Amino acid sequence: MGHPSRLLRALLLTACTALLWSGVSAQTAPSVAAGSSGIQSANIFEVKPDANEAPGYAAQTNAERAKVQPGNNAPMWRQVGAGVMGYSSLPKSQAPEAGNLIQPFVQYPGSRLTNAGEAWREVRNNWLIPYGGSLLVIVILALAFVYFAKGPMKTTLPATGRKIERFTPFERAAHWSNAIAFVALAVSGVIIAYGKFFLLPVIGLTLFGWLTYALKNLHNFAGPLFAVSMVVVFVTFLKDNWPEKGDLQWVLQGGGMLGGHAPPTHRFNPGSKAIFWGGVFFLGLIMIASGFVMDKIVPGLIYERGTMQIAHMVHGVSSVLIMAMFLAHAYLGSLGMDGAYEGMRHGYVDEAWAQEHHEYWYDDIKAGKIPAQRSVQAQPSVPSQPVQT
Repeated sequence: MGHPSRLLRALLLTACTALLWSGVSAQTAPSVAAGSSGIQSANIFEVKPDANEAPGYAAQTNAERAKVQPGNNAPMWRQVGAGVMGYSSLPKSQAPEAGNLIQPFVQYPGSRLTNAGEAWREVRNNWLIPYGGSLLVIVILALAFVYFAKGPMKTTLPATGRKIERFTPFERAAHWSNAIAFVALAVSGVIIAYGKFFLLPVIGLTLFGWLTYALKNLHNFAGPLFAVSMVVVFVTFLKDNWPEKGDLQWVLQGGGMLGGHAPPTHRFNPGSKAIFWGGVFFLGLIMIASGFVMDKIVPGLIYERGTMQIAHMVHGVSSVLIMAMFLAHAYLGSLGMDGAYEGMRHGYVDEAWAQEHHEYWYDDIKAGKIPAQRSVQAQPSVPSQPVQT
């Protein structure tokens, strides 16, 4: 029974000796290090608190910093934050930014001089979202004020019952296909950009996530359809949207709002022409081109993050402006003017409506320069007679 006790005493003596030796070594290590040049160990407990005051501290590499401040990887992350390109085995033609984690510094309009990702975020959150949303709300409130304060534009001349074809079936098909695609894009775009402010608190995070995911795919597929229909609309209505006699007078009188009665115009007044050239052509072209870039369907284009950020900012600005213009167009073509919606839905307007709102166009029709019926009407089928023998 005495043998185990001797073995236990030997183990305890060995452990005490080891602890004593480690304590002596820890006390003598600083004196040894002080006698040598530089810090020889990487013990975290030996970091000097005044290491950052050493000459050349800011220019140290990551390896040099690890000798005086183990675990401090600031030099490496400072290079990463400055946009330094690292090594990647992927070909640049397929992955041009594979070796870059954080983009270099840029200054977009409305942002600080910072890395491109943060600069894009500042433009989006500080400019596009608040001011774009404010513009849309202001336009909607202004149209609502005009409607309740003044009401729709009436036709004062008595209806004649005689109809003039204002839009052919092809023109109406082009218009409505473009309008439906635009509504799909506008609704999905507004919810994606602004939905977290007014829809997320109502329906919750899960349903909002599924909804925005579905609307994102709808947006991506409706974009090319909108582009094709926009080209058809532009070509179809181009010949009637050039400047003509009476346009300047219409503008000077504010479309009749300043003079009490709308000046005579041709088939389309200058307000419609402004929407055609400013919205359909100019803003529409910019919005479609930037959308194609974000859809990644432009052949030969290298899709870097900077390219996508610029395309997004351009797309956001042009989209908000064209939505504001088309809101005014939709109002005047529906609630804002009696008879306008019927003309686009059924294709025909009364002669009195044409005379009051587009007098020059009405005069050309009465003079025979423009046919009152431009499309070919389907002839009623004649019932076949039985063959007599």
